[in-house]
Amino acid sequence: MFIADKWKDYEVIDTSCKEKLERWGKYILVRPDPQVIWDTGKRHPGWRKRNGHYHRSARGGGEWEFFDLPKQWSISYESLGLIFNLKPFSFKHTGLFPEQAANWEWFSEKIRHAGRRVKVLNLFAYTGGATLAAAAAGAEVTHVDASKGMVNWAKENARSSGLQAAPIRWLVDDCQKFVEREIRRGNHYDAVIMDPPSYGRGPKGEIWKIEDAIHPLVKLCVALLSEDPLFFLINSYTTGLQPAVLAYLLGTELGSRGGRTDAQEVGLPVSESGLVLPCGASGRWER
Repeated sequence: MFIADKWKDYEVIDTSCKEKLERWGKYILVRPDPQVIWDTGKRHPGWRKRNGHYHRSARGGGEWEFFDLPKQWSISYESLGLIFNLKPFSFKHTGLFPEQAANWEWFSEKIRHAGRRVKVLNLFAYTGGATLAAAAAGAEVTHVDASKGMVNWAKENARSSGLQAAPIRWLVDDCQKFVEREIRRGNHYDAVIMDPPSYGRGPKGEIWKIEDAIHPLVKLCVALLSEDPLFFLINSYTTGLQPAVLAYLLGTELGSRGGRTDAQEVGLPVSESGLVLPCGASGRWER
């Protein structure tokens, strides 16, 4: 398992009954997690002294209940010198997936030791965690997301992290259509990062289902790779796409390039139990 164990400003304190108790800086949140199928009791005082609690609805969706939580606050990822602005918004999210720090550490090391300027394409780039990590390591990054609000949030995180002048190209665009245009333009990248949603709709109502769309998109992105590519990273939160599926997908499309493929679950340590909470899967290919 790829474990994000270098956080100081974030912590999974405890898990029980389809919920997780988390510390985000100095604030305690309770959020749902379908992986937490065990009932181990909720003895930690944080369960009762929480600052915010997202309640799932039996009809789908849910809503936040706030006790003493600001509209926005920040936490840092000291290992890479990054600062993220957080705020509770739709469907339990805060604007950051902290388990992805395991991948930030991995590809940052590769970028720093590449011995050249590395061009990175980050698709479905959300609020910019991977973009900022790559830029801080010295990469030139193209950040693509279909949501203008998410791209603006990522720019705000870049300013907070002191990366406002970094070579980052911010684009609000449909990821697949952007890749197709880049192929026609003859552009190439040394690395690709993608964090696709399990399900979504495009600007014209197009339906995205990761099981149907991910392989064609990977094939397109492989065509964008330079002659000397550095890495390819796919993240998945879809339970049906096991790590072995991601490994097979990357091996099928990149096997001719040589290199090494690895895919594992991604997880966060749980302080109270000493166990690791699974948070999806990542597939990695590297030269």
